[in-house]
Amino acid sequence: MTRRAPWSLIVIRLLVATAAAIAAGLLFGHPALWVIGVLAAYLGWNLYHVVLLERWLTDRKSPHPRDAPGVWGRIYAGVGRLSAGGRDKKRRLNRVLKEFRKATSAMPDASVVLNGDNEIVWINDIATDYFGVTKSDRGRRIDYFLRDPGFVEYLRRGEFERPLAMLSPVDGDVKLSLRIIAYGEDQRLLLAKDVTRERRLEKIRRDFVGNASHELRSPLTVISGYLDSMDGDSGLPESWRDPVREMVAQATRMRGIIEDLLTLSRLEASQTPADEETVDVQGLAALIRKDALAARSLCAAIELEFESDATIRGAESELYSAFWNLVQNAAKYTPADGRIVIRWSTDESGGRFAVIDSGPGIPEEAIPRLTERFYRVDKGRDRAKGGTGLGLAIVKHVLQRHGATLDVDSELGAGSAFTCHFPPGRIQAPTRSAPATTEAG
Repeated sequence: MTRRAPWSLIVIRLLVATAAAIAAGLLFGHPALWVIGVLAAYLGWNLYHVVLLERWLTDRKSPHPRDAPGVWGRIYAGVGRLSAGGRDKKRRLNRVLKEFRKATSAMPDASVVLNGDNEIVWINDIATDYFGVTKSDRGRRIDYFLRDPGFVEYLRRGEFERPLAMLSPVDGDVKLSLRIIAYGEDQRLLLAKDVTRERRLEKIRRDFVGNASHELRSPLTVISGYLDSMDGDSGLPESWRDPVREMVAQATRMRGIIEDLLTLSRLEASQTPADEETVDVQGLAALIRKDALAARSLCAAIELEFESDATIRGAESELYSAFWNLVQNAAKYTPADGRIVIRWSTDESGGRFAVIDSGPGIPEEAIPRLTERFYRVDKGRDRAKGGTGLGLAIVKHVLQRHGATLDVDSELGAGSAFTCHFPPGRIQAPTRSAPATTEAG
């Protein structure tokens, strides 16, 4: 009722004024002119307040609304409340913006806010040091300053799940790790971190491992040679035979660790993609199966399942090493009465090389760490099996050089499946369609 009262009062006043105008017209003559005059005066009064409202909204010299009788007082008061609310929101947004700028300015990493067209909206001071971009460059595209082909392709593809490594355009000795994060409506945040020290330490570590492995290989070869001679000497006392055989086994294991470390160092040191040889996956899988069966006297049945005869563009020696380690890993943990399947298939999403076993399975919490160096799910059992703990790390690095990924699916007591996913660009379609084939043994 209170909201309708002013309007009801206006209608009552208008009716009373009209009635008075009619009465005056009947008394003095020309009632129509009297009514028109009253209505014109009422209209003029409203137009006067419209002009005042427009001036108040335009000039805004006073934040307080004007005083006016009737409904115009309510209009002024309502506009005043909306205006005050807008000012409060603006102040809050300005505070949030200032805090955001302070936070990003204090960050040790470069931060660049981009719009949907990759134009610079805002930068912090570190971005100026890394990219040579200043605040006056707002509105310009980021790829005008970062012209590295890798970054341009990274920006064009829009696949920001992985960070990108590149050199700073300002200082070529500074190595950066870039990451783009999408947020809001068509907004992006470019973050860049200086990883020069980490890369330098990583290189020192790789060089140390490689050099140490090279230096250890020669004396270990001499020791292994003498141990082999002693093991084959018929005149060796019986009490020495078991210790010598244990030393031969440990020397063989150490030689395997050194060879794997050298392989890892070589893979990590190479910054270029893998070679572009045409690799016959079926032939490679058959060779690995033959070698695995020959290497173990007690080995589970190994079956080959080929659902495609497509080939892979890559380095054959590296792919052999990766696939061999997967098969060896499966053979090591699968009982002799178990089953191992090597499967090769392709579709529009790429190629999949899978090694599936019926072994004991892997705990779910251990799966993310399987490709770490020397990581063992069961240390005691793994050492008894004679593994180096580097096989799956080699697999990871080989797949990275081929743009591929490793997926592990396992369940305790139900076996494991290690699947290498190769991108479509690495797959060469077969010249003929091949039916699925299976070979067991």
